[in-house]
Amino acid sequence: MRPPRRHPLFAPALLCAVAVLAARPATAEGDGAEPGVSARVARLYEDAAVATRQYEAGRKDAEEQRGRAERAEQLLTRERREIAVLHEDLGRIARAQYRQGGDLPYTAQILLAKDPDDLMRGQRAVWRADLAVGNSVAKSRRAEQRLAADELKARDAWQALETRTAALAEMKRTIQAKLEGARAVLESQADASVAAGACRGAVRLDQPPVDPARAWVTPVETYALSAGFGSGGDRWAHRHTGQDFAVPIGTPVRAAGAGRVVKVSCGGAFGIEVVIEHPGGYYTQYAHLAAVTVDQGQRVAAGEWIAQSGTTGNSTGPHLHFEVRVTPEMGSAVDPVPWLADHGVVV
Repeated sequence: MRPPRRHPLFAPALLCAVAVLAARPATAEGDGAEPGVSARVARLYEDAAVATRQYEAGRKDAEEQRGRAERAEQLLTRERREIAVLHEDLGRIARAQYRQGGDLPYTAQILLAKDPDDLMRGQRAVWRADLAVGNSVAKSRRAEQRLAADELKARDAWQALETRTAALAEMKRTIQAKLEGARAVLESQADASVAAGACRGAVRLDQPPVDPARAWVTPVETYALSAGFGSGGDRWAHRHTGQDFAVPIGTPVRAAGAGRVVKVSCGGAFGIEVVIEHPGGYYTQYAHLAAVTVDQGQRVAAGEWIAQSGTTGNSTGPHLHFEVRVTPEMGSAVDPVPWLADHGVVV
């Protein structure tokens, strides 16, 4: 499975991205379709991807902030120990001053002094003690102020991070809920088309930028591999004839390579399907779709969106069934994974 791409964005960037995506005009649907459902799924799919990347970036920030908070707590603990030491020093100085007569009035010290030198030595000791007390008190107050500021800074940082993470999580949940609802409508329309055996026509979506330097690509960008070529099971009459890519309903499906659409059909075991003829005598098939974005006879580029994934036909869950064939019809499939690898695409 190829991990999704992640890019650290900030919350304002996410809000702008979602606003721009939501503001785009609805794209026309094929005949008989509910206006905008495929386009809405495509937009929400993009919004969900952006929100997920932003949420993951926020989660990473939280981990980094946790490390900073732990280091700050260590600093605060050290500052508290230093303040405790300062308080001990103040007590020690006060006790020493008391023992040296620092509590007696100056007149009493004169009367009790044995000679002027003793008196001066005593006074110098008292002055030094007073100076030490003053310095210690000032140092203790500065340390307490610094501790209070550091504690406030750490608390504010945590509160801001928690608020941001909660907002991102809520945004992600909201977009995901809307996406699930739109996907359900899209799949219900697809099921109706398959049941009627009549495709409702190509939908028109905003195409992503296509890299002309890439001759071949995976049929979906982010996926988990499920049933592979040659697998056995009750779902197939003999052996599995393609590679399944587990993806949610509405995921954009890409043309694996440049070519011409030779088949768009609905009904049967493959549900809604598209077959593309490529130079060199090979064909690729994309099945169990929810919608198609191309017409039969249309030429497509590698990476161009040709459909949206679904779970129509003989399918137990949302996925894309992908085949590589030597003819446009079933029964001529070759293992698509090594075939793609031979063409520079690793899945």
